[in-house]
Amino acid sequence: MSAREINFDGIVGSSHNYGGLSLGNLASARNLGKVSYPRAAALQGLEKMRANLALGLTQGIFVPQPRPARAWLADLGTKPEEAEPALLANAMSASAMWAANAATVSPASDTADGRTHLTVANLRTMVHRSHEWPATLAQLRLAFAHEAFTVHGPVPPTFGDEGAANHMRLCTAHDQTGVEIFVYGLSGGPFPARQHVEACKAIARRHRLKPERTLFVAQSEEAIAAGAFHNDVVAVANERVLFAHEQAFAERETFLGNLERRFPDLDLVEVSASEVSLEDAIRSYLFNAQLVTPPDGRTTLIVPEEARETPSVWTWLQRHLAGNGAIRDVRVVDVRQSMANGGGPACLRLRVVCDPATVDPRFLVDEEKLDRLAGVISATWPEQIAVEDLRQAALIRDIERARAALLEACGLEELA
Repeated sequence: MSAREINFDGIVGSSHNYGGLSLGNLASARNLGKVSYPRAAALQGLEKMRANLALGLTQGIFVPQPRPARAWLADLGTKPEEAEPALLANAMSASAMWAANAATVSPASDTADGRTHLTVANLRTMVHRSHEWPATLAQLRLAFAHEAFTVHGPVPPTFGDEGAANHMRLCTAHDQTGVEIFVYGLSGGPFPARQHVEACKAIARRHRLKPERTLFVAQSEEAIAAGAFHNDVVAVANERVLFAHEQAFAERETFLGNLERRFPDLDLVEVSASEVSLEDAIRSYLFNAQLVTPPDGRTTLIVPEEARETPSVWTWLQRHLAGNGAIRDVRVVDVRQSMANGGGPACLRLRVVCDPATVDPRFLVDEEKLDRLAGVISATWPEQIAVEDLRQAALIRDIERARAALLEACGLEELA
């Protein structure tokens, strides 16, 4: 079987709550303290995976991390029942469900040694995410243990790295040599720049990418200030298509000129601010969508319900489709629980181009396996969580038991 793109979605963990921990993530801040629905959140994620399977795409999963993060709390000299409320909230975050932040991935066709390289993200900027990488690395090394892969530890935390949410790739086909684009943030706005250019360059060196097929571009401070805490909130790429807001990048003209010289087959789909404001783009997560190529070859955009509910966004999409643009189909999915915490369809998945036969099959799913996982989630995930409930010993036991049941259903007990 030849290489193809596989979307690995993070299953929403049983501790999913609205703790408002992510500075610069407007949805996270807006929903601080609201009641969350972990069971519904996880089932919504599974339904999105079913929709991908129905399109003919290959689908993978990552399982939730241990919550509370007992090892991290122990390193800080405490434990769940004794930790200060703010510290416990950071230990209970389910944000690892956003697999786009798990790692940066360079397919074998782009690398000098012909291996697919993955570098786990250190996520150093946000406390609640800074302790994720060891558990993420354990899953990556298990899923991609085949000799076709090289899995790297994190870039030293001197420099912030938030993974594939700030990385794009353009190519004539997924299994062909591509141009890799690393997007970094600049300081100076009201919110922190989470992706550092030094981390991007380190990853490019580790992955043995050719300099002439690698680009580094700054995200616009305007976009970050508006709430685009990751590049994938304002831009997404798939094969020849770059779909972006006109205010996504600093020095836009220079960047696009450099890109077109490296990739003459570029099909740029740019949305102007006069048609869709940054505010509407970020509220709807128009660009935090999955841009995919099903087997029929029709470039398809998978958007959240919020895109259909935002008039300027839906009007733009319908006009683009009517004009036979590069995006030929739009599919709508319900991921409202994830959206309320600041993560759309693109946040929930990590894209890996490889031969599926080289992936540990326990991390791949079909309809039957999704049915089995849905049964476990329906039986064990808490129906709802209020932030003030996080200290309850009974809830913590339920959260840990639910994850154990899911690991058993996946045959991944070694990740316990």
